[in-house]
Amino acid sequence: MADLFDMGAQAPRSETPARPGPLADRLRPATLDQVVGQGHLLGPDGALTAMLSGTLPSLILWGPPGVGKTTIARLLADRADLHFVQISAIFTGVADLRKVFETARNRRANGTGTLLFVDEIHRFNKAQQDGFLPHMEDGTITLVGATTENPSFELNAALMSRAQVLTLKRLELRDMELLTQRAEKELGAKLPLDGPARAALQEMADGDGRALLNLVEQVHGWGATDRIDRETLAARLQKRAAQYDKSGDAHYNLISALHKSVRGSDPDAALYWLARMLKGGEDPRYLARRVTRMAVEDIGLADPQAQTVCLQAWETYERLGSPEGELAIANAVVYLALAPKSNAGYAAYKAAMKGAGQTGSEPPPKHILNAPTKFMKGEGYGEGYAYDHDQADGFSGQNYFPDGMKRPVYYVPVDRGFERELGRRLDWFVEQRAKRAKG
Repeated sequence: MADLFDMGAQAPRSETPARPGPLADRLRPATLDQVVGQGHLLGPDGALTAMLSGTLPSLILWGPPGVGKTTIARLLADRADLHFVQISAIFTGVADLRKVFETARNRRANGTGTLLFVDEIHRFNKAQQDGFLPHMEDGTITLVGATTENPSFELNAALMSRAQVLTLKRLELRDMELLTQRAEKELGAKLPLDGPARAALQEMADGDGRALLNLVEQVHGWGATDRIDRETLAARLQKRAAQYDKSGDAHYNLISALHKSVRGSDPDAALYWLARMLKGGEDPRYLARRVTRMAVEDIGLADPQAQTVCLQAWETYERLGSPEGELAIANAVVYLALAPKSNAGYAAYKAAMKGAGQTGSEPPPKHILNAPTKFMKGEGYGEGYAYDHDQADGFSGQNYFPDGMKRPVYYVPVDRGFERELGRRLDWFVEQRAKRAKG
């Protein structure tokens, strides 16, 4: 294999004419062990490998484009000795589905099962998804649905309970190299690319095997005899836009990556994910709102200024617009990533909400209730209230929880940033409260 990929050699030309049809179709795997990049499903200990030893259940194949969902479904039908039927949720209506189910029922009566492959299954509405259930349950079809969207968001719970979800992975660079080698063998010629250009071609495919084979076919079609470098390749090919759907799973994945990078105090990673979202067309106002939430949730009182920085960045964007205003959001992201972190306030709030739910409608102690009428005074409202400003140290130490309720502790400050100072204040109040209780 070393001579085939010697970068100093001229690209050999095939004397055998290539077979007709797109390269991606000609290289479609004929057996499951030829599928690239899904060893966690198709390897010796893979989930699909284990399933093929028994009756094949209905499946949902979830993964990005170009990783083999359609191919795997077709090969599963062959291995399970099922008739393969493919439809797309984009082009299939209710009448079409009825015909598919009726034909499958007749086929089953003649002793042949049906594997129904539904591409983009998440595009069917709830009623259409429910329509599959009786035919799955009585064995008329074995459903294999393919989706690029998170099934837990897009598919009905009833459908999900009757099918096993399998996650397909984005192809890695080693998988792309293997596909490139297979393509060169099929074409009978090595690509006229130097090493960096070859790597760049594979990166351009963005983990999509079908896209890679289309790019390989395009480069091969140039018929170049001299080596092409990375710059020349970039000039001739338009790089594919990174996969990003503002309403889909990638949206939630990237905002999660941004949030966790900020929480993890990594400004470089946080800026990268911010840029990925902006490049994908995300609304900067959405990002400004989420960044402000990060300040409230993950920095909190460790740096009270963080929330102000985010609100100012948000306002700056509203005044400047894109692209200048986006820099203000980027500055806020860097500030948050480098700020001291604390979720003590957030944790205290959640604990207080839980406590409020458990204690029901317990009234406040009477000494902190106002008494605007004689009747209320007679009932003891306001009796014994100690006005904190009248105390020498400005602290009365009275109880403000419902009578009989054991005093809880919700807020536990961290020993970082400004919250370190708040912790010292809190310790003093606890100490003074204990002294007054003894007195």
